[in-house]
Amino acid sequence: MTNQAHPVEAVIGADVSKDTVTLCLGTNGEIRTVPNTAEDLKTALRAFGPVDLVVCEATGGYERTLLGVTLDLGLRAHRADAARIKAFIASYGVKAKTDAIDALWIARYGLERGARLAPWVPMEKTRETLLCLARRRETLVRDRTQELNRLKGPNAEVIKAMVEEHIAFLSHQIEDIESRINDLMKADEPLAKAEEKLMEIKGIGSVAARTLLLFMPELGTLTRRQAASLAGLAPHPKDSGKKSGHRATGRGRRALRSKLFMAALSAVRYNPDLKAFYE
Repeated sequence: MTNQAHPVEAVIGADVSKDTVTLCLGTNGEIRTVPNTAEDLKTALRAFGPVDLVVCEATGGYERTLLGVTLDLGLRAHRADAARIKAFIASYGVKAKTDAIDALWIARYGLERGARLAPWVPMEKTRETLLCLARRRETLVRDRTQELNRLKGPNAEVIKAMVEEHIAFLSHQIEDIESRINDLMKADEPLAKAEEKLMEIKGIGSVAARTLLLFMPELGTLTRRQAASLAGLAPHPKDSGKKSGHRATGRGRRALRSKLFMAALSAVRYNPDLKAFYE
């Protein structure tokens, strides 16, 4: 998928933390550090004058206030993958790290690549709520699996009652979240139709379908290779000269891989087309 080119000249790089945001105008290196609140960010961004692009890293949600402000001000914004920013800075041999230095290099990243960067688009409220619930479910399921494994460990009898009580609590929480997800999915007609369409594929159940819809909202706008790479399932080449290295999968969105693995196990048994392809 090719992003539409947008010429950029004035770019602000933003290093976001829980309490503050350090802003840097890439054209002259002007730095401003302000509290991470909507009003302070609006005042600071307006003070920079006309801006073509605001770039920040994904910081676990602390960047949401800044992105919301850019939307209110009508500014184009891009939320960058932190690993790409880190690699970009390292490519210049820079080792020093402060909020101001990071903001400067994020701005330079935007200046160099801004014409090709996809603009940030806010997620619909229902999808945002569903994704939050789905992530929480993933955590609870992982915790429950760990507790179930502890019951099989040495000296498990000593802690058996406590562990079983915790497992029961986690199971109750998971059931509650699944019920809330189910209600929200049914109430959202486009999501409900998309889930129904995915479940027409033999091997894809409700859990796999919902994981795909929530953790890969780009589904339907990607090529098959892009989708595989985003899910961490693409065997990327590792060749050099005459050497043809082992093609390994990795990275991508971890939550997708485990669900797609289980769906694939079912598909190779019950889906004739995928079974033939697998064999």
